[in-house]
Amino acid sequence: MDRTILHCDCNGFYASVECVLNPELRNVPMAVGGDEESRHGIILAKNEKAKKFNIQTAETIWQAKKKCPDLVIVSPHHDLYHKYSKQVMDIYKRYTDYVEPFGLDEAWLDVTGSKRLFGDGVTIADTLRKTVKEETGLTISVGVSFCKVFAKLGSDYKKPDATTVFSKDNWREFIYPLSVRDLLYVGRRTGDELEKLGVKTIGELAAFDEKTLVSHLGKAGAMLRRYANGLDNDRVKSIYEKEEIKSIGNGITFSQDLLGEGEVRGGIYALSDSIAARMRRKKLKCTTVQVMIKDPQFKTISRQRKLDYPTYTSRDIREAAMDIVRKSWNFKLPIRMMSVTGMNLIGEDDIYEQVSLFEESREQGKKVERFEKTVDSLKSRFGDSVYLGGDIKKYEKNIKKK
Repeated sequence: MDRTILHCDCNGFYASVECVLNPELRNVPMAVGGDEESRHGIILAKNEKAKKFNIQTAETIWQAKKKCPDLVIVSPHHDLYHKYSKQVMDIYKRYTDYVEPFGLDEAWLDVTGSKRLFGDGVTIADTLRKTVKEETGLTISVGVSFCKVFAKLGSDYKKPDATTVFSKDNWREFIYPLSVRDLLYVGRRTGDELEKLGVKTIGELAAFDEKTLVSHLGKAGAMLRRYANGLDNDRVKSIYEKEEIKSIGNGITFSQDLLGEGEVRGGIYALSDSIAARMRRKKLKCTTVQVMIKDPQFKTISRQRKLDYPTYTSRDIREAAMDIVRKSWNFKLPIRMMSVTGMNLIGEDDIYEQVSLFEESREQGKKVERFEKTVDSLKSRFGDSVYLGGDIKKYEKNIKKK
């Protein structure tokens, strides 16, 4: 039996939430953006009036204001976006147990088993658009198709507040002429590589030689060709499935480039404290630490190191991270962005620790674990000021002052 998959996308989500909270913003070109005085000053979302000026998500605010001098910039309210996202997802769950979020503002729904109760895919899509608008004030665009990739193309095809159907009868007519860059998982670099091969449309990708694609793009080349041919069999996950956490990381794009081992160490310590606290909350330990560094010219390096034993202490993670940086980076060179990630996670109760020559150091490690858990408890009661070693906001503030 053919599946019926929906992809629901909240239109201009951040900006739409701001317009619900302040309806006057609907009457002016507006965008949600970061701090205009820092490198976080980019456009995160825009309303329909701003789109008419060709304002683009991820461009800088100063570029956007060159296009539209009267553009109103609103600071983001992430806590409210999470609240509205939950409200919308809860509406989806009334119609199916198979709801797979794709970020805060998008989700796939498998409504194959829901049609007897609620009607066909188009009927359910239109009902969802009406219900979301009435209960939240937001609009959604919905793609209806037989696979996830084409449903996603459908929700992007017509906006705002629209339903688009790509069926087994019509999909080639509408999808083949689309740019290959519209296809899910075709990023900028992949799009550039495909265009070098002469592949500009999804139809051209569907007909292209698979061996040539694999030689240039690896396994991703074969996967994208299958997607272009409508051969996506990926299922929509159930709301009852527990998402496996594969890594926990955090990164900072610095307002001022870091120079020297001291400034880098401060960034590593702040990031390490942050991810270690998150791992402890989730009762997960990492067995590998990864560090990624980006310079002002956007050159990026990524290095990782396997640990001697699983850990979720700030001390172990930052020591491993600093060791990675010392071996792979020249401290005389500036750093624009840096991230630290704990990888290959395992549950704290799933660890078998063999008695060895390192037992004495492991006992010391357990003392560090107990201390850092105590700090976690104090932070939850009294705030981050209890222990400022892991306060990323304080660290960024200090860097800005220099």
